[in-house]
This record gives sequence, structure tokens and C-alpha cells, in this order.
Amino acid sequence: MSEITDFDSLRREIAANGERPEGPARNARAELLLAEAERLNIPLAVIEALGHQLKVYNYSSEKDKMFVPFARLLRMWDERPEDFDEYETHSLHWVFKWMSAGMLGRPHIPLAAVEKWLGEMEHRYRLAGHSERAVRSAEFSIARHIGDLARAERAYAAWLAADRDGMADCHACELHDQGGWQAECGRDAEAVELWRPVLDGEFSCAHEPHGVLASSLMPLLRLGRLDEARAHHLRGLRLVRPMESMRGAYADHVEFCALTGNEARALELLAERPAYFTDDGNPLGRLDFLAVTALLMDRLVELGWDGQTVPGPAGRAWTAGELAVHARAEASALAARFNERNGTSRVGERARARMARRPLVDRLPLGVRTARPAGVAPAPAVRAPVEAAAEAAAPDEAGLPALIAEARRLSDTLRPHAMEAWAAVARAAQGVELEARDRAEIADHEAMDRGPEGAALFERAAEWYARAGDPGEALAARSRAAYVRALTGDVDGALTAVAEPYERVLALYAEEGTGLRQAVSVVMGRARILMRPVYEAEGPVDPGTLSAAEEAAREVLALVEGHAGDDVRIASRAAEARAMLAETAARTGDLRGAAELFGRAADEYVGAGLPWFAVEYEARLAALAHHLGDPEGAERALRAALEHGGAHLEAAGRAQLHLQLAEVLGGLDRTGEAAEHALEAAHWADEADEGPALGAWARQQLGGLLLRLGRWAEAAEVLESALSDLSAETHGDGAVVQTRWWLGDCLSELGEHRAAAERRLQAAETARHWPEQQDHATLAHLAAESLSRAGLHDEADRAYTRAADLWRSLGDVHGLVPALRARAWLALGTEAGLDAARKLMEAAVTECEAALDAVDDTAARQRLVAELGHTHRQFGDLLADNANNANNATNSDNAEDEGAGAASEEALSRLEQAIAAFALLGPAAVHDRTGAELAAGWRAAGLGRPAEATARARAVLAAYEHADDEDGRPPTRRTEAEKLLRALEEESAD
Repeated sequence: MSEITDFDSLRREIAANGERPEGPARNARAELLLAEAERLNIPLAVIEALGHQLKVYNYSSEKDKMFVPFARLLRMWDERPEDFDEYETHSLHWVFKWMSAGMLGRPHIPLAAVEKWLGEMEHRYRLAGHSERAVRSAEFSIARHIGDLARAERAYAAWLAADRDGMADCHACELHDQGGWQAECGRDAEAVELWRPVLDGEFSCAHEPHGVLASSLMPLLRLGRLDEARAHHLRGLRLVRPMESMRGAYADHVEFCALTGNEARALELLAERPAYFTDDGNPLGRLDFLAVTALLMDRLVELGWDGQTVPGPAGRAWTAGELAVHARAEASALAARFNERNGTSRVGERARARMARRPLVDRLPLGVRTARPAGVAPAPAVRAPVEAAAEAAAPDEAGLPALIAEARRLSDTLRPHAMEAWAAVARAAQGVELEARDRAEIADHEAMDRGPEGAALFERAAEWYARAGDPGEALAARSRAAYVRALTGDVDGALTAVAEPYERVLALYAEEGTGLRQAVSVVMGRARILMRPVYEAEGPVDPGTLSAAEEAAREVLALVEGHAGDDVRIASRAAEARAMLAETAARTGDLRGAAELFGRAADEYVGAGLPWFAVEYEARLAALAHHLGDPEGAERALRAALEHGGAHLEAAGRAQLHLQLAEVLGGLDRTGEAAEHALEAAHWADEADEGPALGAWARQQLGGLLLRLGRWAEAAEVLESALSDLSAETHGDGAVVQTRWWLGDCLSELGEHRAAAERRLQAAETARHWPEQQDHATLAHLAAESLSRAGLHDEADRAYTRAADLWRSLGDVHGLVPALRARAWLALGTEAGLDAARKLMEAAVTECEAALDAVDDTAARQRLVAELGHTHRQFGDLLADNANNANNATNSDNAEDEGAGAASEEALSRLEQAIAAFALLGPAAVHDRTGAELAAGWRAAGLGRPAEATARARAVLAAYEHADDEDGRPPTRRTEAEKLLRALEEESAD
């Protein structure tokens, strides 16, 4: 703490402490400042220090400490009111409301004392001439708290009817409480409508819209307005995180997560605030936090996570089951204390109702990643009904035939979950004597489920098929065994293995010794083997390999064409063969032909009633359409893939499709839709337990899309979540730089300039190593802007210098000149002062003029002329500001001193040069020209040249003589010109 030697230094320290984060450290500093104020022996200094102490206590977890400084302030007022200035008099009466709310939130203070204090507040407000609005608001809070609903309604009506005056809470706080009452009465839509001006930024204060965003979460969920609820959570949590005093609002966010399928995120929020479990400076806030903790823990227990380690009160480890019991007991005990004090059951009823709330949606994706609790598996895939039935059935012969029949139906018609059905048969058949055919099918499907490890089982299945008298199916099983070898990389061995089954099945089919289904299965097996080198090739494919694969696919088509009928297996072979031809066409460069064939293959699957098989080819079709410059075609294909995959899509595949669709829609400038799909992609990536890889990509895209939509706070939350997983090794340093860049833009829009500078500098440091330095220069320049806005002027100047050097090396005058101008403005506020600023502005002018001399292109010259005009304009503004400051410093009301006068003359000269430059650009630069004209007019008026000033004002009016508007720019140039003319007329009249 700086040395406090007088009242002014005390006030500076109080102001500085007020800007520090809420918490014990700020409170402790306020206590030291009070001691320093007492040492000054100035009554008003002590009053201001006490008021500051009271304020920081109120906005912290130590609210219970504020009664002591207030009692002292009130005593000082009663003894010597003349010691209070106007501001402190207002503040003293203002904090009566804090005392009322503070007493209500502490169960050890009798209700009679709270009511007595309300009467004292009403009496003192009346004596001071204040409206009763704040008093009725306080009465409403008391009645609402104890459950006296009739009195609450009367007080509410009186509150709204009373006049607003200087003692009324700010509009934002009043609307918060009014909307909260509507929601409590079951009028959610009315509540949200009341909150709208706060949510839209029309009204705000130090703790709003923080509180309204939190309070709106449950009403929005109940109204089914899930997108708004999600947005309010992301936006609101960001606001309340650094606010120690907003435990109740923080609890609302925990509750929201607990009731929307985001239990893991709710646990993370608990872990961020361990002190909230035990801080007793605000008992009512602690009750809120304990109640939602109990709600969350009960939810975890219900999900089977009762043994999961969870964050809880310090001093021991907690499981969800243990914390559920503890939090409920603590909340119930605290609620009972309030009930006893109030003489009603209202607080306890509300706490019990809150702890008993049920989820309002199964899962509401938030876009941010939450680490799944240790030991908790990803969400299970959809289970086959037959699998559940098998688990319920006794594993004996009685239920086995039905299971076999159902499994056979599913596999014959290529239904989803056929594999699970045969697995259920295998479990139920243990120890049971089976027919050879049944054994063959069990082994066959178990082999399919094992993938590359299933070769031996396929051979065993072939033996059982042969024993069952089905030589064609035995050959098909052997071809599947051969294909497994190809999957392991042994294509030559696979071709050798499939050769005999291939020759034999064709002969058998010709002799009508087997059916078409079996024959085409073997032929398709061979085609799949020949396609493996095509699918696996990362570059060009040998023409001979492509030709053999294409010939094999055409053989399948020739065999089945026109013979499928109602046999979906045969129809699926035709579709697969068509897709093989599409792949070979793509490899030969015939992308349009490939797209047509993939489309036909997908249509054939859908036509056969097998839409889930179409997904892979629709995804390939989308990629080809995108490559061919057909984004609408890509969109159609991706939407079809999502539709046709339905509930059968794996989570990872669903995430990929949504992410691709987000990219396509983003490219079509349908940003809102794109953001919806990026959100879905992030959700499904998390469900697939691929959050750090695929999920990070999705979040990066989602954050960028939210940024484009101007939803800065949501975008910042999502991008920060993405950054925790993005890495140069996995995602490339370009993705990391872009994410930090976007995040810096968000933070800048949110006014978090230090954080924005940090992200931009991090991105610039990575881009520094890239061969192309354009991004490095841009990021360095943006970082400098953030540093300047954060008040870090020395750091900003260094960053601008770095950016200027980079722009110069790139030959980019349009980057270099703004950097020089920015440095000039920074220099004006340093010891270097006007001389350094002037040199930098002159350098900017020189750079523009040199570039103009070297350029012949008309468009490029126009850009440079505009840059020169802006530089002269800023040069003039800088000189004018310096002259004004000099004039103020000399307290000269009549005439400027000689130096300031010269600077004003030079400023006017620069403005004239700006006007001349903009005039060269014609109508396109009319607003820039008239802006400089008006600035010159005001400067001329200040120099005592009314005729010149009048001429300039009239020139502006003439420029807009036939214009209906000026692009809606407030204030309009016309209005400014008329204002200048009136000022000149009034001065002339005087």
C-alpha cells in the first residue's frame, strides 16, 4: 500500500482497493485504510473509509461484518450530521437497504429486530424526504422470505406505485427482484419479459446482468427455451466466477447443470468454490449452495455414481453418496433455523422443493468440455431389444428357438443389432446341443464381431455350414476368412485364399447347387479384397490395381442386376458394388462420375430399406461435392447422412457429420445454423469420449461461429474450453493460433483488455516462427491495441514498434502507418511528449507519400490517398488535443499562449490537408471529408476566425443538401454543422 499522507492519497487508495477482486484480501485492505483514515484525524476521511469498508464487506463472503461499520456511521450521523458531505449522506441512507437484507439473511437476528429496522428505515427516509419506494421493496423482501404472500403482494404493488428517487435500487436490480417474484408465482414468461431490458443491456450495474442471467435459467428451461438457457449459462457463469459475493447466483448455475444432464460440469463448478461449502458470512447464500449440492449428489447417486469421489468441504475426501447425506442434513438444519426465527415453514419448504427437483431435459449440450468423472464410462449405445430379452430369459432350450429365430431375422434383413442378437443366442446356448446350422451362424457372427481376429472362426463356421448341407454358405464363410487376411495387410495371401472358393461357388451356382445370395457373397468377398489397396492408398493407385478392382465390382453388379427382388442382402451387394465403382472413378480423377455413383449407391440402400448403410457414401458424396464447389450439394448429402443414420449412428460418426455440416453452412454464411451443428458435434464427440481430439475441433469451430454472431461471452467460454485440449502436435499450430486470435477478439469486445493482450501475444509468439509473417504482424498490432486499452502504455508502445517493423518488412503501408499513428498518440502522454509524437506522425505521412510515388494502380492509389487523409486528420487531432491541454494547464480562458497557438495553427493546417486528400476521393469519402471539415471549423472558431468557421459549416451543409440521411451516423454531420453555426451566432451576439 502506498504511503498515505493526506486525504487525497487516502481517497486514491480507497478507489484503487475498490477496483480489486472481491474477497478477504480486499476486506483486509479496507480495514487498514480505516486505521489510516483515523490517523488523519479528519471526520470525513473516517466516514469515507467506513463507507468503503461497509461496501467491500457487503460484496464478499463476510457480509456479517458490515453491521459494525454501519452502526458507527449511524452514530456519527446522529451526533454530527454536518461532518457528512452530500455523497456520504446519500450513501448512509442508501446502505439502510443492505442492512435490512443482511439481517433477513441471518437466522440469529430475531424477526422482530428485522421489522423494527424496517420501521427505522421508513422513519429516516421520511425525515430525509425520500420516496417510500425502497422501503416498500424491503418490506416485500421480508414478506416474501417468511411466506406472507398477501403482505408480499401488497408491498409489491406499493413498491411499483411509489415514485423512483435517488434511494430506489437501480433499474437492473429492481427488475431482477420483480422478475424473480413472477417466476416464484409460476409466471415464467412474464418473468423473462420483465428481465429483458437487463438481459439486452439496457440496464446494468456491478452485479447485473450477472444475477438475472442466473435467475433466468430455471424459467427458461421450464419454458422449453433451451438455446437461451444455454447461452445465459455460458454468459452468466463467466460474470459470476470472479464475484465471491454471488454464491446464490453461482448455485443457480450448479443447479442448471445438475438438471440438464451436465452433472460432470456441475462437479467442476463445485470444485472451483470449496469455500462456499463452509463460509458462513451469508447463511442464506450458504443454504442455496448446500441445497443444490444435495440435489446434484442425489442425481449422481441415482445415476449409479454414489461411490464417485466428489469435491466437498475441506478436511476429508467425499463420495457422492456421503456428500448427499451431509449436504442435505446441513441444508435442512440451516433451513430449520430460519423457520424457527420466522415462525413459518416457508424457507424449509423451498429448500426441500429445490433438493427434490427433477431433470428438466435429459441432455442439453453446452459446447464446453467437461471431464467425465474417473471410472465413469461413456454413454452406452442403443441396445438391441433382443439383447435385453436374452438377459431376461433363462439360458435354456425353452427360450432358445425364439432367440435364434429373431437373430436370424435380423441378420437376414441386415437389421441393426443383428450381431448383438447372435451374441445373446451364444450366451443362451451354452451347454445346449444345437443343430449344425445354428452352430455355423453363431460362429459366423462371432467371427464378424472380432474383425481381423475372426479368421479361424470363419473357417470353423464354414465347417459347420458344410455339415449342415449348405456348401455355398460354407464357401462364403471361407471368402470372409480370406478377406480378414486382407484387413491385416496380406492382400496377396487373401487373393490366393479366395481363389478356390470363388471358382467353386461360380461352378456350383451354374449347376444350381447354391443360391444367388451365396454366390454373390463370395464374388463380393473377392471384390472387397481387390479394393483394399485402393482404399488404403494415400496417393496415386497403380492402374492395374484399379482396373482389377473395377472389374471385380462390375462382376458383382452383373451377377445381381435385376435379381434382387425383396432380398435386401442382394440389393445391398449391388449398392456396395456401385460404391466401389465410385471409389475407383474418384481415384482416376473422374470426380463428377464418382459423385453420381456414390449418390446412386446411397439411393439403392435407402430404396432397399437400409438407410443406415447409405451414411458412409453420403459422407463421401458430401466431400466430393465440396471439392467440386457445390456446397449446397454437400449440405444435402450431409443432412441425408444424419437423417439416414438416425439412432444407429455411432457417437463419433455423428460428431464428424455435424462438424462437416457446420463447416459447409459456415461457408454459406448461415452462421446460426452452423453454430447449432458445431454444438452437436462437440456434444457427440464428448459422448464418444473423443473430447480432446475431435471435440476440440468442434469447440474451436463453435467458438469462431459464436464470435461471428457477436455472442462474445459464449464464444469466449467455448474457445477457452477448446484451448485446454488443442495442441500443435494433434491439431497443428495454426488451429492453436486461430483459437487464441478469436479468443483475443472476444475478450476485447468484453472489455477484458489485459486478457485479450495475453492471448494475442501468445498467438503472435507462435506465428513469429512461420515463414509468412502477415499473421505475426496482425497479431502484434492487435496485441498492442489491447495493451493500450488496458492502460499498459509502455508495453503497448513496444508491441506497436514490433508490429511496425513487421509491416515495414512486408511492405504493407496500411499496417505500418496505423502503427506509427498509434505510437504517436501514446507518446503524447509520456515524458517524450509532443516532439516524439510529432516525429511519429510525420513519419506516417512520409510513408504514405513515398508509397503514393511508387504506385500507379488506381485502386491502390485511392487506398493510399485515404490513408494519407486519415493520417493528416489524426495529426491535426493530436496537435489540437495538445493545444487544448496546454491551454487548460495555463488556466487561460481568453487566449492561448504562444506555443499552444502555434500548435492550433498547425492542427488546422493538417486538417486542411486531410480535407484536400478526402476531396480527391469524391462521394466515397464524403463522411471523412465533412468530419475533417467540421473539426477544422471548430478549430478556426477557437482561433477567432468566425468567417472561416462559418464557411466550413456551410460547406458541410451543402455536402448533404440532397441527402435524406447520412447512413444513420449519430450525430449527423448536418446536425453538427448547425450546432457550430449556432455557437458562432451566439458568440457574435455576445
